[in-house]
Amino acid sequence: MSTYRFYPMTKEMAARITSWKYEEPYSLYNMDENEDGISELMNGDYYYVTDWQDRLVGFLCSGDSARVPGGYAANLYNNGALDIGFGLRPDLTGRGKGQNFLTQSISFLQRQFKTQNFQLVVAEFNERAVKVYERTGFVKGSSFKSKVNEREFGFQAMNYSVQGGSIG
Repeated sequence: MSTYRFYPMTKEMAARITSWKYEEPYSLYNMDENEDGISELMNGDYYYVTDWQDRLVGFLCSGDSARVPGGYAANLYNNGALDIGFGLRPDLTGRGKGQNFLTQSISFLQRQFKTQNFQLVVAEFNERAVKVYERTGFVKGSSFKSKVNEREFGFQAMNYSVQGGSIG
């Protein structure tokens, strides 16, 4: 049984997601809580995710919206993989929910985009996310630096290929 449900982003859910605030050092993932932030989430690349009780638990994105600007200079985005990104509601992070969320998200994206090759970019300091990605089968690739809100961070590209069909 699937724990999570995936829906195209709505303005209501986008407004809720942009209000999420992550504690340091994860504040890098905070979004602009304004019309620009909401508009970004409404660009067609984002989905909101609910649990089996229809509570908002996270979001995912694909394509250009999942790309970190510094990755272009590192020539990351020409490998044929679908670029993906994820976010869990702040109060759900660090509580052992990431791997199930990730696995079900990959299965959804695999069906949605008919692809088996995925790439994500994660901040190097985000060791708990890196561990979840590695446990799921993602492999580290190139690393690079990029500025976010006037601060420079190290980022790690990670790649995953679904072998033999679905992972979830």
